[in-house]
Amino acid sequence: MSLLVVGLSHRSAPVSVLERASLNADAQLKLLQDTVAAEPAAEAALLATCNRIELYADVDKFHAGVAELSTLLAQHSGVGLEELTPHLYVHYEDRAVHHLFSVACGLDSMVVGEGQILGQIKDSLARAQDLHTAGRLLNDLFQQALRVGKRAHSETGIDRAGQSLVTFGLEQLSAGADVQQWARGKKALVIGAGSMSSLAAATLARSGVAEIVVANRTFERAERLARILSEGDDTDVLARAVPMDSVPGELTRADVAVSCTGATGLVLTADSVAATVAGRTGAPAVEPGAAADAGSPGVRQERQAAETPLPGTGTAAGGDENCPLDLSSVSSVPSGFSVMGEAAVAGLDAATLEQHGAWAAGGTAVDRPRETGRTGPEAEAELIGALAATATRVGRIPERRRPEPVAGVPRPEPVLFLLDLAMPRDVDAAVHRLTGVRLVDIESLADASADAPMAADVDMVRRIVADEVAAFGAAQRAAHITPTVVALRSMAAEVVAGEIARLEGRLPGLDDKHRAEITQTVKRVVDKLLHAPTVRVKQLAAEPGGAGYADALRTLFDLDQETVASVSRAGNSTTEKNRGPA
Repeated sequence: MSLLVVGLSHRSAPVSVLERASLNADAQLKLLQDTVAAEPAAEAALLATCNRIELYADVDKFHAGVAELSTLLAQHSGVGLEELTPHLYVHYEDRAVHHLFSVACGLDSMVVGEGQILGQIKDSLARAQDLHTAGRLLNDLFQQALRVGKRAHSETGIDRAGQSLVTFGLEQLSAGADVQQWARGKKALVIGAGSMSSLAAATLARSGVAEIVVANRTFERAERLARILSEGDDTDVLARAVPMDSVPGELTRADVAVSCTGATGLVLTADSVAATVAGRTGAPAVEPGAAADAGSPGVRQERQAAETPLPGTGTAAGGDENCPLDLSSVSSVPSGFSVMGEAAVAGLDAATLEQHGAWAAGGTAVDRPRETGRTGPEAEAELIGALAATATRVGRIPERRRPEPVAGVPRPEPVLFLLDLAMPRDVDAAVHRLTGVRLVDIESLADASADAPMAADVDMVRRIVADEVAAFGAAQRAAHITPTVVALRSMAAEVVAGEIARLEGRLPGLDDKHRAEITQTVKRVVDKLLHAPTVRVKQLAAEPGGAGYADALRTLFDLDQETVASVSRAGNSTTEKNRGPA
């Protein structure tokens, strides 16, 4: 059997696909049950977070396993297989182990080094254990992943390489300002009372907000979270709970709102947020630039310019006089385009484009006769020479003019800050276009953290992961041969017992003392004969490519396959009995 993981994450799929592929609790349980019921898989575990969905399985066939797991993910997520497949990644054997260990250490997180993933891995293992879909392999794998993650956080400064998703989100909301100064005195609304919402509420409380209102569909959970916040020793925040239908009213009082629910639809629509901002500012919250006076002179001029047809390519109008282009060669360009436009010069040779670029930039055209149809090294050599001559004469190489940067419409300072940590999203993405609002969601967090610098601590964690992957692989390969070794020693014990019984038949008058001495001597001989080869075969089996030693041992000693399998089942049964998250 072999470890296989098929999944998608923020690194492989856009947020829109992740949103649609997200699984609720019931769908996760059904997916695990259907996976172990499928032919290629014997064990299964699912790691489902706000930005990843990964299905781990112990399979006996690689290609059949990939096909089956991909199909099951598509079926249970509701995203078509053809649409889902381009975003899926597959890891097998040691690569699968390396991937999970990296995830556990926070190396694959949206914010490098965040520690919340450890709790999510622990929950995934507990779910698989409760459903009895995790056997020896996945129990060992996930337990070890938890230990590796804890080791990375305790032995390195990986926590400094990145912050938790909540902290990073608040830093983005504050636009680089000190979060505690930014949050001090603000009124916060937390929508949801799950683990992520609770973490957000606690972080806001420690940051110095004056009030936190918790809204949740289950009012008792909201009350419990509000009570924990109010009774906390390290904060003096005023916290209270409200039912979910109070969110619109509470939003009008809030300065910052954090939402992370399991809702399948939007919790805050663009219209509701726009109404909240309009009620606070007295002006409509519209996309920047959209509120310009349609009758203003600038708008009228733009409209007139837009309605005025552009000169055709067959004329010299619009400043096209003295253009070095052969206009007949671009006569196929649709009417309405100027030769200044890119459409007019599409498909022309490099030399002509250089001529046009120099002319368009107001520079000096390359001084060389233009010959249509000439290509190859000779033409390129002539062009290089002409460029050098031009550079010598005018001091620069002519360049094509780049478009001038367009000045953006300044946005007013936000009066409402929204942090959406849900997947699928709780807040309408159209809120990004509203004035007076700053929205940070999973997608914008991914963009903000994409170029985060790697610290030396990250390199240390990567070395830890590499070492742990090698150790885990060696242990698994050694464990793979253990049932065969146990079966071999059991067979040897049976041979000794049979020979002693036959000796007693031949020497019926043998006293107990001598019988025990002979029995012990025979056992020592057998143990000494088996010791060196069994120790050595375990060492060899622990090395990469050592899986075949178990088969060789079974063949050499003619071991019964069912005996080996029964030893393996007994070992798995013991693992099940003693299992439990680290």
